[in-house]
Amino acid sequence: MLELLAPAGSMEALKAAVQNGADAVYLGCGSFNARQGAKNFTPQTLPDAVKYCHVRGVAVHLTLNTLVSDRESKALSQIIAHAAGCNVDAFIVQDLGVVQLCRQIAPRIPVHGSTQMTIHSLPGVLLCAGMGLKRVVLSRELSREEIRYICENSPIEIEVFAHGALCMCYSGQCYLSAAIGGRSGNRGRCAQPCRQSYGFGRWENRYPLSLKDNCLAGNLAELEAMGVTSIKLEGRMKRPEYVATVTGVYRKALERGGVTRDMMRRLHTAFNRQGFTDGYYTGRIGPEMFGIREEKQDDPAWLKEARQSYEGVENPLVPVVFQGAVTAQGSWLSVSDQEGHTCRVLGPVPEAARVVELDREQLAIRLSKTGGTPYYCRKAAVEVEPGLSLSASDINAMRRDLLNQLTALRARHPAPRLGRPANPKIYPGSRNHPALTVQVTNREQITGRLLKMRPEVLYVPIHLLLGDLDWCRYLAGQVQVCAVLPRIVHDGEMVKLKNAMGAVRMQGVASVLAGNLGQILPARECSMAVRGDTGLNLFNSNAVNMMRELELSSVCLSFEMTLPQVRDVSKAVPCELLVYGRLPLMVTENCIIKNRTGQCTCRTGSAKLVDKTGADFPVIRDGASCRSVLLNGKKLYWLDRQEDIDRLGLWAQRLYFTTENPREVDQVLSGWGHSVTFDPGACTRGLYLRGLE
Repeated sequence: MLELLAPAGSMEALKAAVQNGADAVYLGCGSFNARQGAKNFTPQTLPDAVKYCHVRGVAVHLTLNTLVSDRESKALSQIIAHAAGCNVDAFIVQDLGVVQLCRQIAPRIPVHGSTQMTIHSLPGVLLCAGMGLKRVVLSRELSREEIRYICENSPIEIEVFAHGALCMCYSGQCYLSAAIGGRSGNRGRCAQPCRQSYGFGRWENRYPLSLKDNCLAGNLAELEAMGVTSIKLEGRMKRPEYVATVTGVYRKALERGGVTRDMMRRLHTAFNRQGFTDGYYTGRIGPEMFGIREEKQDDPAWLKEARQSYEGVENPLVPVVFQGAVTAQGSWLSVSDQEGHTCRVLGPVPEAARVVELDREQLAIRLSKTGGTPYYCRKAAVEVEPGLSLSASDINAMRRDLLNQLTALRARHPAPRLGRPANPKIYPGSRNHPALTVQVTNREQITGRLLKMRPEVLYVPIHLLLGDLDWCRYLAGQVQVCAVLPRIVHDGEMVKLKNAMGAVRMQGVASVLAGNLGQILPARECSMAVRGDTGLNLFNSNAVNMMRELELSSVCLSFEMTLPQVRDVSKAVPCELLVYGRLPLMVTENCIIKNRTGQCTCRTGSAKLVDKTGADFPVIRDGASCRSVLLNGKKLYWLDRQEDIDRLGLWAQRLYFTTENPREVDQVLSGWGHSVTFDPGACTRGLYLRGLE
């Protein structure tokens, strides 16, 4: 049966989830989880949370799904060791460096790949399996057919997001909150700017980035038939009453094989954004998926009903079997659970019956009265000699003693065998002035001046190279060309991508720029060298060192790092940094332009969103697809700070041209290596100086 995985942002929410039928809960401890706004758990409260769940047969998954810097590795290692000592059942991880720490410290605890890993294809799942992950949480943008294909071919467990808030951007690829206010979604502090109002070209009171909440309550049987292991409910930031209601509805939907109108009404009452959507799952992508939260008063009846489901109650969740006997020589009882725990107690010697004698049926009935405990009697195999009497109070006392022993036994666990985290090997960086690399978005940006400058690498979108193979061959003869892969490639697009890689390989293009783990294996199959892009979110030495193990030719470090972090990180492979251009802040499955016009006009030009402050965010395509990339309005600019860049040990520094015309490209190139002026109105230093909260 599908695992029902519920959120637990606090101890009250945890109890709400467990008492309403969750098979597992996921929670955060400390500061290394993607919901810093939740109450979360502390190292002091985590043991009680785990014991509460384990006594009731519920698993605990600890979220460690944020990017972690080198300086934070020691504190994170302590949390991993402490959580392992508390007997958590799994770690949910985004950062590849954290994957390595978990395997070093607690190798027996499964590691699950978070949605923040942006795994949306079978090759991505296979790569995660090769790194030792036991489960992957797929991106929320996949359709039922895509999920089915992955499940049929995956060697590891697949988890699917079933209910709750949808981010407009692919999880793990959103930098909008970080760029606006230094609050990074990759660090658990997203300020949710996608829920704010924007206009096209000028500010309007519209919400083109705010999606309705996902709801797959009516599709659970299909998901189970596909081979999905677990369905996840979102809500660590939401109140316990919400957790209770949503968990309870999905538990009933699993048991009944469907959802009723009343169940849907309860979901709407708990929380909705002008309804729900299943658009990604069904493939019905478009404006009808969007909605906002409307302010309204809570329904007192709903709140009362929700609280009554978990406050001061104990819904029996764990089946047990009683055995025992009452004879003239004495009495005894035992209890066993499904995990093999067994407890036994001796009772008093019974008296001869004066009025009513005890029989087997009466004893079984008394043993089944387990109210107020996590247990219910599945079977009572007892024997009673005739003519004897044993008081109800004596039987109740024996039953209470047994169940208390069982609770203590279920809460106990052997001391884990922990390893010590190895200090990451620090590879020295280059002492030379970083080379120049250039990335373009359209063919016109490859100007004569650019080719004359002969950049170390010229990054060109693969669809441009494929569109004119003669030009591709000519370009590859002038400069080292690296084909830029789309940031998102679903399985249904993989054959076309492989054919494209094979075609440009024949023209002399020997490498690709990959911003997703799912692109590494297909590129290797096409005999292409792989360079890692910013979408890999490389934020620490362990993560960069893993790129060496994966044999990447180079990587572009995260633009959410500070310059000191860039300087100190291991340079296990040649590292580059973005120093100029509009940063890509979102990549979306919904075409932002099409949602505005109703027609797919994103191929003919760009558009821009404008927020309340007047800041604009240009929108371009992700390669040749109709997926949208939201860019920062201000351009990252470090051309005037070359001395600072020189100190970082980089192999290269990259100029990224997006909306620039050929004249603007040449203007930027003319300033390369010369005295140029920083314009704070049009440019930004990004996060390299101010860092993140």
